[in-house]
Amino acid sequence: MIRLLFSALLIIALASCSGRSSGDQQRPGGFDPSAFQRGTSVQVAEISRSSISEIVRGFGNIQAQDQVRVSPQVSERVSSIHADLGDTVRVGTVLARLRDVTILDQVRRDERQVEQARSAVSRDSLEFTRAQTLFDRNLISSSEIESARVSYLNSQAQYEAARASLTQSRESLAFTEVRSPVNGVVTRRSISPGDLASVGSVIYEISNLAGYEIRLFLPLQDRRRVRLNQTVDIRLTGEAHHSARGVVSRISPGLDPVTGLAEVVISLTDMRDVILPGSLAEASIVVQTNPESIVIPRNALVENVQTILDPETNTIRINRAFNAFVAQGDTVAVLRELELGLQQGDRIEVVSGLRDGDRLIVTGQGGLENNSRIRVAGSRAPRPAREIPISTESDTTAASE
Repeated sequence: MIRLLFSALLIIALASCSGRSSGDQQRPGGFDPSAFQRGTSVQVAEISRSSISEIVRGFGNIQAQDQVRVSPQVSERVSSIHADLGDTVRVGTVLARLRDVTILDQVRRDERQVEQARSAVSRDSLEFTRAQTLFDRNLISSSEIESARVSYLNSQAQYEAARASLTQSRESLAFTEVRSPVNGVVTRRSISPGDLASVGSVIYEISNLAGYEIRLFLPLQDRRRVRLNQTVDIRLTGEAHHSARGVVSRISPGLDPVTGLAEVVISLTDMRDVILPGSLAEASIVVQTNPESIVIPRNALVENVQTILDPETNTIRINRAFNAFVAQGDTVAVLRELELGLQQGDRIEVVSGLRDGDRLIVTGQGGLENNSRIRVAGSRAPRPAREIPISTESDTTAASE
């Protein structure tokens, strides 16, 4: 009988304990399991201010500021070369000699014609003087003296023509020696002995290496933001860092009618490395700088794109909005709408939407929504309290029995 009574009391005690543990509102120390659900792991960075610039970029070849193309004035075969790549030349230095046999014969022929014409002038001059004396004495008619005068004038004209031909042939003979018109360094030679040097063809290029420049061709929207004396960073292709600096020295007042581009000339002012003419380089023109701005990385942005169909015009309009998440404490992500400013590479200026000291979520924000639960990387996650069974007086009594 005692055993049956003890078993009944034990069953009642167990039922009482299970009933109290089934509802948190009936048990002291109850907790909400959803309060400790695992949040999205994110990384944060504190907002700070820094300088940001808007940059216009373009590519061009580095060339000497003063570059002269030398062309022959006569068409002849090249007989000898006297200057090669890298040679320093001065005004009048012989670069090459052309074949001069034919032109030399022409000079000699013209010299003989000049002598003959000079003799004819002397003879006709004497004849005209004698005729003038006879006419004054009424010994010859007016037609005879007029004939003597015409002969004298014709001989003078032939003499002047012979002298002009001689001058031209002598000049052509001088042109068989191709000379440098400027001081500089030979940067290109396109002829060899035996080649035919034609009039108008470029056979040498001479550069004054005292200064370098780059010519860029920019679209209209970039041309409008470029101003004279703006700072330019020059980076040679294949190099990681800037090799030189320059300034905007000249801007074309018009656009090319074929390409629609404007020419902008950059003069190099500071060269950190050896610069060779002809090198392809990237020029970065700083058109605007904001020294104290809130700047965030591009990967922290969350872009919201909406496509809207206008039924009246039957056109599609795309609206873009940019947001970012900031961490509230270490557990909640708050959505902020942003207004953007300048962009420089992967850095973006935020005009409004963020404040100094905000903790910007930079990774892990892709699947977040406003007020989403998060767990900041490096912080300790909250741990639920351990459940401790609560004993009652009846349980203790039953156990002791």
